[in-house]
Amino acid sequence: MRWLHQADVKTLFIAKGSPWEKGYVESFNGTLRDELLNREIFLNFEEACWVIDRWRLDYNHHRIHSSLDYQTPAAYAARCVLPASATPQPPEHSRFTNPNSLTQLGAKTGG
Repeated sequence: MRWLHQADVKTLFIAKGSPWEKGYVESFNGTLRDELLNREIFLNFEEACWVIDRWRLDYNHHRIHSSLDYQTPAAYAARCVLPASATPQPPEHSRFTNPNSLTQLGAKTGG
């Protein structure tokens, strides 16, 4: 709480048992849990960070969302701030040599 105060961040508390007060957050949390957290076993913190980051990149840069008029969140955000001719690209994930192989993770982290 001290950090929030120092950063001049105000908190908003939602009434217990009232998920409808923050439906978009509840929807995202359910999607994250159903599509990723309930399907993965993370062997260490580094692996969890890597797998979650890959899911985040897919969710924001490749998956269309009906609530955003069938655009990706990145494309929707880009149209809010960039000219129509700009094309959003996902950031490169360069932490590992082969981003499609989790087997290298064990070699990099000693796990």
